[in-house]
Amino acid sequence: MLNEFKTFLMRGNVMDLAVGIIIGAAFTAIVNSLVGDLINPIIGLILGGINFSDMFIDLSGTSPASLAAAKESGAAVFAYGAFITALINFVIIGWVVFMLVKMMNKLMPKKAEAPAAPAGPTELDILLEIRDSLKK
Repeated sequence: MLNEFKTFLMRGNVMDLAVGIIIGAAFTAIVNSLVGDLINPIIGLILGGINFSDMFIDLSGTSPASLAAAKESGAAVFAYGAFITALINFVIIGWVVFMLVKMMNKLMPKKAEAPAAPAGPTELDILLEIRDSLKK
């Protein structure tokens, strides 16, 4: 059983998956920093100093000063700014994955197309042949 487990772990696709997960986690940290530290401040500057991460609607009626204070007090909040940030993250990650797939498709060798099979008789040709055979 231990040998089977070792064989399972050493198969190529399991190792590829592990590498993909590790790279994905590192890539997520980079994208989060890109959005939080570069893109959101630029968008906030364009929109008049809006900070997405601190945008929320208080549902509890306690009027907390910030999202952090609301979360600390356990107040019910609708943190739509965090959703906007997550949406920006998603769009950026989707775009980067799209570009990577597009680049990989260009780098992959093209498969040679199989030569076209010679055209056989059409259905009409076969029916005419059957008709002619029945006449004889």
